[in-house]
Amino acid sequence: MTRTSFTEGWSVGPKLGAFESREGAAAAVPVHIPHDALRDLPRSIDGGQGVHSGYIPGGVFVYAKSFEVPADWRDKTVRIEFEGVYRDATVYINGDFAGHETNGYAAFTIDADPFLRFGETNTITVEARVHRDSRWYTGGGIYRPVHLLVDDPVHLADQGTVVVANDIDVERAIVEIATTIDNSSRHTAVRRVAWTILDEDDAVAASGDSPVTVLPGESATARARLPVRSPRLWGPDHPHRYRVRAVLTDADGTMTDVETTMFGLRRLQLDTAHGLRINGETVDLRGACIHHDNGPLGAVSIADAEDRRIRILKAAGFNAIRSAHNPASRALLDACDAHGMLVMDELTDVWTKSKTVFDSSIGFDERWPRDVAALVEKDRNHPSVVLYSIGNEILELASPHGATWSRRLAEEFRRLDPTRFVTNGINGIIANLDRMAEAMAEAQAADPNTMMADMGEQMALMNASQLITDSTEESAAVLDVVGFNYADSRYDLDAELFPNRVIVGSETFPDRIASLWADVRRLPHVIGDFTWTGWDYIGEAGIGRVDYTDAEGYEPTGTAGPFPYLLADCGDIDITGHRLPASYYREIAYGLRTEPFIAVHRPQHHGRPVAKTPWSWDDVVSSWSWGVESGSPVTVDVYADAEEVELLLDGSSIGRVAVGTPRPLIARFETQYRRGALTAVAYADGIETARTTLRSAGEPLLSARAESSAIASDGLGYVEITVADAAGILLCDADRVVTVAVEDGSLAGLGSGRARTEETFAGPSVTTFDGRALAIVRADPAATEISVTVEAEGLASASVVIAVEPRAAAG
Repeated sequence: MTRTSFTEGWSVGPKLGAFESREGAAAAVPVHIPHDALRDLPRSIDGGQGVHSGYIPGGVFVYAKSFEVPADWRDKTVRIEFEGVYRDATVYINGDFAGHETNGYAAFTIDADPFLRFGETNTITVEARVHRDSRWYTGGGIYRPVHLLVDDPVHLADQGTVVVANDIDVERAIVEIATTIDNSSRHTAVRRVAWTILDEDDAVAASGDSPVTVLPGESATARARLPVRSPRLWGPDHPHRYRVRAVLTDADGTMTDVETTMFGLRRLQLDTAHGLRINGETVDLRGACIHHDNGPLGAVSIADAEDRRIRILKAAGFNAIRSAHNPASRALLDACDAHGMLVMDELTDVWTKSKTVFDSSIGFDERWPRDVAALVEKDRNHPSVVLYSIGNEILELASPHGATWSRRLAEEFRRLDPTRFVTNGINGIIANLDRMAEAMAEAQAADPNTMMADMGEQMALMNASQLITDSTEESAAVLDVVGFNYADSRYDLDAELFPNRVIVGSETFPDRIASLWADVRRLPHVIGDFTWTGWDYIGEAGIGRVDYTDAEGYEPTGTAGPFPYLLADCGDIDITGHRLPASYYREIAYGLRTEPFIAVHRPQHHGRPVAKTPWSWDDVVSSWSWGVESGSPVTVDVYADAEEVELLLDGSSIGRVAVGTPRPLIARFETQYRRGALTAVAYADGIETARTTLRSAGEPLLSARAESSAIASDGLGYVEITVADAAGILLCDADRVVTVAVEDGSLAGLGSGRARTEETFAGPSVTTFDGRALAIVRADPAATEISVTVEAEGLASASVVIAVEPRAAAG
């Protein structure tokens, strides 16, 4: 199979109707694919999609590309594969309709043969539409990679090798391989398939072959059962992978096609006594819900970006992700395989009842088998995927017909892939919206306004009600693992009511992780917790913000952030990849960190009244460098798994307090700000267990640091921009506008963690947030290095050089 990248040479512009005037319309511009057509559109309070998209409007876009079709392709099979186009992709080749895919997250392939002009320049256009069709920022356009597939008429099917290994022990693993061969010719084809399983060190682990006859216009599957001796298993701590090389030969033994497929060997077990076991060991899921955008890059899936995100999440203590609320990209799953990150891959946010006026509920009743098949085809060889989620907070789930849909979807996943477990993110309250008053009365819940002020407790009361127990029982019964959103109140209850029910916290509030994780450790039938959310994202703007209610003109807006909020502002990690205080609190709650962590409430807001949402963290920064007068009052929190914490300033004790107020694992101090070294000392049984120190910064300097000294020629470079002193200590309230220039490359994205902003990710300038910003660059085609220079008023400029190297060949 000749698979080549089909991502260069594209342009994009607005779609106009056949009778619309072109006068004054924006011209098409060249773009890199993957590309997000929405990211740089002007934002406004009345932009059409509102708070859901971060006030970024939708639109209709046309991508176009010209490409040469050699005359000898007349005897080939030519296809174009799109990993994802958001949304309602319509493809034309040389002006003729070639295909359509409604689902914005499903891969699809266009058979180009009927439309090609051989020996000529051909054109392909792709239309994409985005319009009030999601509850979060989706981006728009060709946001995942595109591939050109040129094959002989008899060829290995694209993604056509499936590897399954259920029979594994210490001595050997029996690897079952199924490879599909397509025959688009007019003649019966007799071929042979040979398989070679290679270890990570290129040693041959097993091999075999089989003849296969394929009738004209049909497909056939060749199979083999190959023993791998002394198998090395894939797991979260040791993500070992194999690859199988499938070679297709003709009757003369000439190789006509070849494809390499990565896979891993691992055993999955599930029960209420041991929870989830991988290779015989119980694994509690330390989970992060994540949306699919990549911050300053917009909603694009680029291998380097996905790999970086998974590396950072893993380093922060997570061992699992939930792809909320749509199928993950191939590149994201590749990264999870490589780094040992477990995956709950989710099908959809809606079934047949809509949540937004143009969402994917339209046509779901006819489309769902194709959507399920596309997700399974993408996931089936990825060892990281352990759970398929059939939905999230489905509106109709609590009705008899909703239970029928639950069963239908779950059984289709099992039919296509019986090797993984099936779950669903159930929110009993959302599923009973039409009976909310009844649920509130039964739970003796507060009125709606009070409920918003303490949503976590109120939702817990209602989710434990008899109404929700009864109405969700059948939909839960069809699952291997019952996912509960914001319903930890059911954990102990269901152990009595449904003793065979395995549960996962599929979505939980961030500030409850200490008690939630204690539940996971205490209850074997609860296999993990997925916080909302692990990584901040565009859209659902301001759901995790902290408001100061005495601000002039302040008006309560519930969970919706007013314009110009852009980001959700609720992640453990911000959109640039910087870990926030909540991330360190979680790491301590998980038992993965013994060192205390100091989080300082911004002293300029001391004493002001605040309003938070259930997804908010405190407005804190790990800094002891503030532009306030010496002696200004300040609140300091110390996160610690300890009995007591002592706080010292330049060695003098400020006080010693018990841990546990205002939340578990927190010791709170009221003190005064003075420059110096602020030290927190943790104690257990009166003995010091650990300490940490924050120091005040000196004079500010502008810094630019590349995360890697070299990048691949088709990859991305990440440059951290900081305003810090000579020792690298950030000045978190000395933010300023920085301007980035790139030589022998281009700026792919520029941003900060600031949730409320009117700045664009396109650059070339951005205002730092808490002393930080991030520039993402790519190299020009012929470049051997990229030079990045950053400037800011009043500071000396900073520069960094990144080497550019060819990407290593895969497999």
